[in-house]
Amino acid sequence: MKFTTDKALILHKKTVIFSCMMLLCLSLALTGCKDTKSSNLNAVELDQTELKPVSFWVATDTHFLDKDLQDGGQAFQTYVTGGDGKMLPYSDEMAEAMVYEAEQKKPAFIILSGDLTNNGERSCHQKLTEKLKRIEQQGTSVYVIPGNHDIFNPWARSFSGDKQLLTDSITDKDFVKMYADFGYKEAVSRDKESLSYIVEAAPNLWILMIDSSQYLNNLKYGFPQTDGRIASSTLSWMDESVKLAAKEHASVITVMHHNLLSHTSMSVSGFKLNNSQEAIQSLRKNGLNLVLSGHIHMQDIQVDPADTNQDTESTEQMPIFDIATSAMAVNPHQYGAMTFDPVTRAVNYKTAALNVEGWAEANQITDHNLLNFKAYAEEAFASNSYDKAMDSLKESPLTEAEKESMAKVMSMLNVRYFAGTAGTFAKDIKALPGYRLWEGQQDGFLGGYVQSMAEEKALSNVDLEVVLTKQ
Repeated sequence: MKFTTDKALILHKKTVIFSCMMLLCLSLALTGCKDTKSSNLNAVELDQTELKPVSFWVATDTHFLDKDLQDGGQAFQTYVTGGDGKMLPYSDEMAEAMVYEAEQKKPAFIILSGDLTNNGERSCHQKLTEKLKRIEQQGTSVYVIPGNHDIFNPWARSFSGDKQLLTDSITDKDFVKMYADFGYKEAVSRDKESLSYIVEAAPNLWILMIDSSQYLNNLKYGFPQTDGRIASSTLSWMDESVKLAAKEHASVITVMHHNLLSHTSMSVSGFKLNNSQEAIQSLRKNGLNLVLSGHIHMQDIQVDPADTNQDTESTEQMPIFDIATSAMAVNPHQYGAMTFDPVTRAVNYKTAALNVEGWAEANQITDHNLLNFKAYAEEAFASNSYDKAMDSLKESPLTEAEKESMAKVMSMLNVRYFAGTAGTFAKDIKALPGYRLWEGQQDGFLGGYVQSMAEEKALSNVDLEVVLTKQ
């Protein structure tokens, strides 16, 4: 599906002669290597005939857990089964698979949009940065921002036997030091009031990395604050950052952990920015029409305004797309594989499943679950969804057979919902008796949740093509 917000976006520019230094900078950008000493702000305009499409990934909610923090005991098993479907027992293996796949496919850069760690444990951050360094050594740059789990988290835990034990978390200053090589050193500009920054990721493409998390009161509250917002000072800084990109005739992709738009019809809080309307106004004012987010864990693409067939010449009605990439830690363990054409400014997005099986086979791993990871992970997620549905129905006067049929529907829909395909392929499930029983449920969360998952949607959740505006 293709959208454009500027009918004159294809560029026809005169070829200019590059100096040796410019050729070097262009070579570095195209290969994904980093030049931390030069932002290239005063460079002459790029020669369009030399530019090639750039491939990159966006991944989110990796929720990486250091293996040394869990012994596989009762406390850890209870934590996993009672959680939200994160594949924590194989967290390290999935991270290794990401390193492996980056080496095989060689994207120019990878964006990680928050909730990098399980609960902000210091050792999780340390182990993850070691893996990210290996990705960069392979020639792929990495750019990160924190999520609501990553900083000042009172829930930082290790697991031993039947006990959960407190472990060290990190501060916002620690985060910048630990992830200095993954965006902060390369930043063209950094926000003084948050961990936001903007970076020149490729020719004609800058990435605006927004810190939307609120973590400064976590220790006082005793829990990590889930909801997010963009501070007014950060919105002002964004204005200035976009002006810097405009001087280079670069397009900008905005990245944040929290969602700009609502990705569910359910009445739930904490996912969409608290000041989303203010943020939307700021993005439209600056001609920013693509946001990459995470946080909600499911795969979903939304656009504002929803009617993209109307006249888009008006800045006030410019469509803004918010791609919420599903959590890498949760089935189907996927990321967004993207390309950017620096000439046409077209961005393509398509989901891709992490190739755990390929990594396991290449490293002669004998664990059957890892060698058949796709099937294993889907079955584990489906089973967990089924059990939760059955538990919610245990007080229901329905027969056991009816409860089982409802739980089966809930499980099937949940698998597709998190993959981003339920809204497109739900007709078969809606025809099942179990679904009709859910329709009759007037009370409780799950009845509404099941029906929201099955809502039909015209816009694909798993692929998109959009042309970025020129600054």
